[in-house]
Amino acid sequence: MIEEFLNYLKHERRCSDLTIKGYGRDLYEFQAFFKHIDDQLSFASVDADIIRDWMESMMDKGNSATSINRRLSALRSFYHFALSAGLVDKDPSHEVKGPKKSKTLPMFLKEREMNELLDEVEWHDDFKDVRARTILLLFYSTGMRLAELIGLDDESVDFVNRQIKVLGKRDKQRLIPFSKELDVDLHRYMTVRDSQRPRQGHALFVDDHGQRMNRNQVQYLVRKNLSRVSTLKKRSPHVLRHTFATAMLNHEANLEGVKRLLGHESLATTQIYTHTTFEQLKKTYDNAHPRA
Repeated sequence: MIEEFLNYLKHERRCSDLTIKGYGRDLYEFQAFFKHIDDQLSFASVDADIIRDWMESMMDKGNSATSINRRLSALRSFYHFALSAGLVDKDPSHEVKGPKKSKTLPMFLKEREMNELLDEVEWHDDFKDVRARTILLLFYSTGMRLAELIGLDDESVDFVNRQIKVLGKRDKQRLIPFSKELDVDLHRYMTVRDSQRPRQGHALFVDDHGQRMNRNQVQYLVRKNLSRVSTLKKRSPHVLRHTFATAMLNHEANLEGVKRLLGHESLATTQIYTHTTFEQLKKTYDNAHPRA
């Protein structure tokens, strides 16, 4: 029965060899589990309780919720096929709910770390340092995504109204206001850039050859400079996006406003940062209250 399903994935669904191998491994593992309980059991006779026992055994072995849900998904796909092909009379897998994934709070830098990076760390007047500080301040001041920053042209920046036009996910445009400090830094960067690295196009941020910077270049620049003030395991542009959102909410910004600035479609996506700010509040309470 398993082989019929795997052949279906290969010839009908045109799944990759890696996907087929993974499904086969998960299904044979489940078969070995229920055969160990009772050698007379088959896919047609197992019930939801046996599937739950299988999941519990995986939890006992330390498997993550993501891993268990992936295997449950494979089992559901198998039973959907088997039911359609008349190989089984019932599908016990849909009576089973997978374990909930634990929410991972976004990583972010503390305000004092960002202040140290922007105000206390030594920055030189050469092109690379001016560019690096401007990019870091831009991420921190606007919360824009890496792809949005890379896609900026000079024309994206409106200095008169102090706002930047970015092209977000699904080609949705939005305007992000920016500070006087960033205004000064952007003007300075563009002056240094035009005198030292003439552009080969319209890109705002360019590499040493005057061409638009790519993802790897910006990621390396951010990781290298964040390591000057932070020991976070993850030091990426997205961490600066998290840092922007957390700082805004810590200073009592409206959640709906932060949602619009970040370009989120759903308020639920933005609300994860309220968990972050609450964790900070709990730490403050624990450290400050005499009976905490």
